[in-house]
Amino acid sequence: MDETAALTFALKATAFHEAGHAVMALILDRAISKVTIAPGQSHLGVQRLGACHLQKGRSKNSQDYLEDEVMILLAGMVAESQITGQYCHQGAAQDLRFVRRMLASRNEGERQIERLERRLLNKTEHYLLDKNAWDAVERIAKELIQHETISGRAAKHLYDQALRDGER
Repeated sequence: MDETAALTFALKATAFHEAGHAVMALILDRAISKVTIAPGQSHLGVQRLGACHLQKGRSKNSQDYLEDEVMILLAGMVAESQITGQYCHQGAAQDLRFVRRMLASRNEGERQIERLERRLLNKTEHYLLDKNAWDAVERIAKELIQHETISGRAAKHLYDQALRDGER
């Protein structure tokens, strides 16, 4: 693969990764302020390739805030894997560190943490790979590739549009 093709593929993988975060947040009734594939720094000063910025606050429908947050974090890796053909643990390293830290706050043993992470990964795959949800991921990723950054309102519109089209 030449350098241009590799960069194009990386951009596409990043777009799907961030779209995965966005769609899972919307599935869980969380508001998004923006989604971007522009490189930058996280609030911790760590280099990142893209970001899905959620609005502060909880979903009114959340039964388990921690599980929702973990599923949103895992959704990027799940969506990206549909493009790359495998889970990219290196690309999702920061998300996975947050996941493990969050799960460790709830569970004492490493085995419990691994079991809960696997269960939440399966649940994330189930929600995100649903036909309508995946259509929303594709629409948001396409928009990100074209515009680099989209508003939360635009992401919600694309998500709602995919759901409406899926009902037909």
